Order: sequence, then C-alpha cells, then structure tokens
Amino acid sequence: MALNEIKLMEAAIALAEELNFSRAAQKLHISQPALTKRIAELEDRLGLALFERDRQIVDVNDPGRAFVEEARLSVLHGERAFQAARTVARGVDVVLNVGRSPYTDPFLVSTLLSIELPLFPRLRVELTSQFSCDLINLLSEGSIDLAIATEPPESALITTAQVNEAPFYIAMSEQDPLAACPSVNFEDIAGRCWILFERRLHPPLYDKIMRIAELRGVLPSKVQHVTAPEEAFPSVSDGLCVAFLVKVGALRMARNGVTVRPLTEDMLILKTYMACRANNKSKAASELVRAFMRKLSRQGNEKQLSLPISA
Repeated sequence: MALNEIKLMEAAIALAEELNFSRAAQKLHISQPALTKRIAELEDRLGLALFERDRQIVDVNDPGRAFVEEARLSVLHGERAFQAARTVARGVDVVLNVGRSPYTDPFLVSTLLSIELPLFPRLRVELTSQFSCDLINLLSEGSIDLAIATEPPESALITTAQVNEAPFYIAMSEQDPLAACPSVNFEDIAGRCWILFERRLHPPLYDKIMRIAELRGVLPSKVQHVTAPEEAFPSVSDGLCVAFLVKVGALRMARNGVTVRPLTEDMLILKTYMACRANNKSKAASELVRAFMRKLSRQGNEKQLSLPISA
C-alpha cells in the first residue's frame, strides 16, 4: 500500500470522526487546505463523493461509511505490519493487544500476565485501558485482540466467556446509619442522592440500574454523575450522597470517613468476561485464552467456561 494512499484513508477517517474540517486537520497535524485537498483527491480517485458538506455541516454518506469502515482496518493492518517487523527484530515472536477496563479486578490482569505459553515463549502482552463498551468497539474493528470487559454489550461479532462476578458496592459516610449494616439493598437507599457513572461510559449497565430501581419502586431524590470514583468522594464523605461503585472503585474510596457495603441485588451482579472476535484466527490468542481459563479454574473459579475461539 503506497504511503499516499494511507494518508488519503487517514484523512477520510479523521473527517468521518470529527465531521469538521478544522478539527480533523488538527487531529492529523496538517493544514485545513491540505486536508481538503486530500479528500478531493480521494473522491476524484473513487469517482464518487464520500461526504456531504456545505459551509456549516459535514456528514458522511453511505459510500463514505462503507469506505471508512474498511479504511480503518487497512490502516490498522498496515500499522501492525510495521509493529510486527519491529517486534521480531527485538526478539519477540508475537504481540497480543489486550484491552481491559481501568476498573477490572487487578487479580484478573495479574493472572493473565503471569501466563507463559510453551508454544510462544517470546509472547508479549500489551495492555490497553478503555471502558467496557469502548473495548468491544475496539475488538470489533480489530484494534485489539482480546478484552476483559464487565457487562459488555452483545454483538454478533464477539464471543465471550465469563471469568468473574461481583456485586456493586455502595459508598457512604462512616456516620451514615447504613454503615452499621453488613450489606444494603435498593430499599435502604430510596430517596437518597445517588452518584452514578456517566451514562455514556456504559449505557446498558446504567439503564439496567435505573430499570431495576424502577421495578423495585425505588427512586433517588436526585442523581449526580461522575467519570471516576474519586470525583464522588467529597459528596459521599459529607454524607450528602451515596455512590454506586465496582469493587476496584470501592477499594479506592474506602478511606478518610468513607466506607462501602455490598449491594444485595440478584439482578445486579456484575459479570466480567473474556471477549474475542468470533472470527479470531490467532493461535497465540487461542492458547492464551485457554491457559487463562485453566488457571482461573485451578484457582477456584469452578463455574468458568472455555472460550470457543478458533485454534
């Protein structure tokens, strides 16, 4: 693939993502006229328009969406070709890109990184950190090979196997009457101010919380949103709100006047999965997943299943 073709594809991808010539040019570190020229050259080569635009609006048309989807894969594979050559030169046979949420149980990550594969003695695992829904998008488009994701959205392109489950935790002030209880339920926090992660971080899980609360007839007095557990600390420590947290976030919050209790709600048990593309052909990925599942099983996770990944 010629370097100029890569530049043209990168221009289309950036414009499709930003829908603004100025921002797309900044993303590529080129001038706006240079970006305009690349898009014009690309459309001239194809003999059709990829974008609909006027002075105010840029939008991607159907041919544009089809082109950008394939262009992302082409650019990705080109980058991986360079990476593969450099990796072998450094004495590493295979690199697997594994995504995980910043709130994944560290035990799962350390278990994965501790695995040694006899068939791939020079395997290297590189970690990417994104929220679970974003991880599934990266996996679907081929940017990563595997993902450890909590409550991932369903996709026909993805195969999953459960590797862990845990409750939500509710963070509260140590002076809160609920701190005397070993656990809490939805009824205990009815009418309180709830702090939740922003919906855009995990829409299916956010909607599930609110749907179950509605089914239980439990409503908060108001809802505040955060992008990281630490942002909830001031309101929780002052006793103004309670916060919904996963295990890792709960451990970070349980300090200086804040305590946490598990939320006893059978419909809201958080399940974490190992995920891969259904058409995965990587022998190294297959071996890593199998070894990971076996190690978890030996460590007491008897309910886990083998991930059906191509050998």
